[in-house]
Amino acid sequence: MRRPTPRLRSRILRSAAALALIAAPAAAILTPPAPAMAQVAASTLVDKVDIPYSEFTLKNGLRVIVHTDRKAPIVAVSVWYNVGSKHEPLGKTGFAHLFEHLMFNGSENAPGDFFEPLQQVGATDFNGTTWFDRTNYFQTVPTSALEVALFLESDRMGHLLGAVTQEKLDNQRGVVQNEKRQGDNQPYGMVEYAQLAGLLPPDHPYGHSTIGSMADLDKASLADVKQWFTDHYGPNNAIIVLAGDIDAPTAKKLVTKYFGDIPRGKAVASVKVDIPTLAARKDQVLKDRVATTRLYRWWTVPGLNDPDNAPLAVGASVLGGLASSRLDNILVKDEQLAVRVTASLQDFAQLGFFEVTADVKPGVDPAVLSKRLDEILADYVAKGPTEDEVKRVAMTDVSGRIGGMEQVGGFSGKATVLAESALYSGRPDDYKKKMAAIASATPEKVRAAMGKWLTRPVFALSVVPGERDAYEEAGAGTAAAERSGIVSVPARYLDEGEQPALHRPSAAVDRSKLPEVGTFPEVDFPTVETATLSNGIKVHFARRDTVPTLRLAISFDAGKAADPRDRQGTQALMLAMLKEGTRTRNSIQIAEEQERLGASISVGASQDRTVVGLYALTPNIGPSLDLLADIVLNPAFDAKELERVRAAQLAQIAQERTQPGSMAARALIPILYGPDHPYGIAASGSGDPDVVKALSSNDLAAFHRRWIRADTAEIFAVGDMNLDQLKKELEARFAAWPMTRDMPGRKNFDAAPPAPQPRIVLVNRPQSPQSFIFGGMVLKGKGGDDLVDLISANDIMSGDFLSRTNMDLRETKGWSYGVRGSIDRNRESVAYLLSAPVQADKTGASIAALREQITTFLTTKGVTPEELHRTTNGSIRELPGSFETSGAVLGEMQRDALLGRPFDYVETLADRYRAQTAQKLDQTARGMIDPAKMTWVVVGDSRIVLPQLKDLGLPVTVVADEAAAPPPAATAAATQ
Repeated sequence: MRRPTPRLRSRILRSAAALALIAAPAAAILTPPAPAMAQVAASTLVDKVDIPYSEFTLKNGLRVIVHTDRKAPIVAVSVWYNVGSKHEPLGKTGFAHLFEHLMFNGSENAPGDFFEPLQQVGATDFNGTTWFDRTNYFQTVPTSALEVALFLESDRMGHLLGAVTQEKLDNQRGVVQNEKRQGDNQPYGMVEYAQLAGLLPPDHPYGHSTIGSMADLDKASLADVKQWFTDHYGPNNAIIVLAGDIDAPTAKKLVTKYFGDIPRGKAVASVKVDIPTLAARKDQVLKDRVATTRLYRWWTVPGLNDPDNAPLAVGASVLGGLASSRLDNILVKDEQLAVRVTASLQDFAQLGFFEVTADVKPGVDPAVLSKRLDEILADYVAKGPTEDEVKRVAMTDVSGRIGGMEQVGGFSGKATVLAESALYSGRPDDYKKKMAAIASATPEKVRAAMGKWLTRPVFALSVVPGERDAYEEAGAGTAAAERSGIVSVPARYLDEGEQPALHRPSAAVDRSKLPEVGTFPEVDFPTVETATLSNGIKVHFARRDTVPTLRLAISFDAGKAADPRDRQGTQALMLAMLKEGTRTRNSIQIAEEQERLGASISVGASQDRTVVGLYALTPNIGPSLDLLADIVLNPAFDAKELERVRAAQLAQIAQERTQPGSMAARALIPILYGPDHPYGIAASGSGDPDVVKALSSNDLAAFHRRWIRADTAEIFAVGDMNLDQLKKELEARFAAWPMTRDMPGRKNFDAAPPAPQPRIVLVNRPQSPQSFIFGGMVLKGKGGDDLVDLISANDIMSGDFLSRTNMDLRETKGWSYGVRGSIDRNRESVAYLLSAPVQADKTGASIAALREQITTFLTTKGVTPEELHRTTNGSIRELPGSFETSGAVLGEMQRDALLGRPFDYVETLADRYRAQTAQKLDQTARGMIDPAKMTWVVVGDSRIVLPQLKDLGLPVTVVADEAAAPPPAATAAATQ
């Protein structure tokens, strides 16, 4: 299950943007226009952020919160337990998270993996997380399957211990340890441990990482984890939120039915937490395999219920959270000492961390940046923000919250907002208090809070390039004995015929089988209307009036594939420059206007398309579109700004060459497609550093003229207005789009991908506790072909959590946190890609296991009736809930247009799934995928990995860096 990564965020929720991308001809900077001003104030919008709810408490102490939202036939079920890593005693770190994993491995009356019945009923957004303050489990299900979700959640709350076995514990221990390795293996992956050790004493409740230590995880016994459940998982220590197509009377009836007879558990004592203050400034240096030095500054501060929380959050956002933040404007844009800066408030229930980071620009002395960073911090803490800065933070916050109200479940939907407020602050609507505090913040309140907390001694950490210290791996000894079954377990837990009194089977519910499900509605995709602007640009629009927002994407027929073969990185650099200044606005003005409007303009690219995206509040749609149009039509490509952005892109490339997944992707994709194919570029599109160093403003402007034009543009939009209104607004801004004399760009797909050369390319990355395995092959056909059967077959083979490859390497062997195979669809090609981060000492065995699973699936052990039933049921039943948000609708509209499908395409899928047979899926997969033709890239420590690869029967080429990976036709010396 998912453990949240350390959240470098404040309580300021950023506006969710749309998609991505590009720019226009260079010109002299003219007098800027008057700043675009919001037509509605943040204080007015605060009242629009409302999640009506009702609540009741069962006799056993289970608190239930209900929110009705009928826009889709789905219900979010979110169960939050008041137990997290802060409740763990020394010597038992990681227990809360380890137990969260065990909660997905089946209960007494629902044996097997919980994801199986959830997939059967079409659940979406299902997962679980653990953090310092809580553990939560959530799923969004079709309304007709709500009782299945309640059965499963109640069974693991009240009927779990009889299903927890030593085998499950050993397996999930391995999975969690590989989750830990996966996080630790990233650049800067050891920072959280240093942060907590530097700020807090070891016995502090927040003084250890949620993932725990390898040694403590290795020592966890069956008795330990069962006692953990008994101590913390009673209904009186839980909150359940139902949000969506449900009302309070129905909720009370169903929750009482499934949870009412679960006995009250132990009372969980509150945890005493103090806010430590360092005796003096603390400086520390940590070596890591990173591309550039990163400076950190931390202070411990109060938790989210303290009156200073909101002012500190606002202060952090002004300092380094806004696009126009103080640190960004000074250190990145003006003085150009850093390539990236952040400031945020990591706030928890009883404690918080005020964090500042700065990535040193290559060529700059870290000591110079460190000194300047401290000077800026001291000046800012002393003087505080301006009124305009505080107001921009408030508008950004409320706009983001409005956009988030579309979703009922998931990691951050309305169910989560209500549960988090209730658990941490006592009231489900406490989010309103936080939001109001941010909206009413003043410069003086912010200055006072920062003066109180940030004038205390700071913990300053510098992460510098170099060899890491020895990595702490899992222990042996005691763990080995426990894994052999030699454990101290109370006799009552070993007697299969007896269950603890707390968890006796319910008499009120028939738990011999899952509840029956009702009928499932067909998906009703929003009607897409199409209009044409006077200059020929097509506009596709779907109305969604749940929240007063508009999401819009201007899509250009360009993408990463438009990058010149000998000038890779041109597209990415031009993209990065797009918001860095127009003929009349500089980058700071652009950022500030977005913040005042509560808008967000995003840029990005897929292989085939370049996109400029807009998220806007409909009351502010006019000035938001003004800003968007200026960015698209009038980019300046200012030479001074270019040098700054160039440095950032070069730093990004260098960073990609230190991150295992990026290293693997940069190596494999060019091998699969070859040097002459438009898709044969490094996966991120960031390019060749030598090219990026040489690109000029004229190069970027020329690329823009060829590719970012009215005759290559198509507009997609979803939101709270009608097509006539939108067309009028767009016509006023884009109808006079000037034509250019340049001929439009052309992508040449005449070059075919090279013939497959099955082999292993080992990219040496010393000191890697995990290896990142990335395999693939180019398939016959194009992205617009009918691939429904192929995708379903791959779901079974390697595409979802219950796939054979994931269940084998994760749930059976415990060698990986997760394996994923995908059908990568581009307009002109299709590829099969498979990724697997695995523990280093199992690299060779993992490749062998993956090849065996794929080969047997494609030959002798094809789709089983059970797999077919599970996959087709899930695919059909999840459709109605898959397009709950306007962002999901917008994405589907763009995919349909790219692949040449009608806009009602998803409404045809249910019948396609119903017609699937095991024979059809097998035949399709076997005709498309040949595991014998796959090329494999492994990023790992060659000292450990190379000896494991010798018996796999494939040529092995070792390279020191992904940039040195051999070309497709290379015949480098192979090591067998």
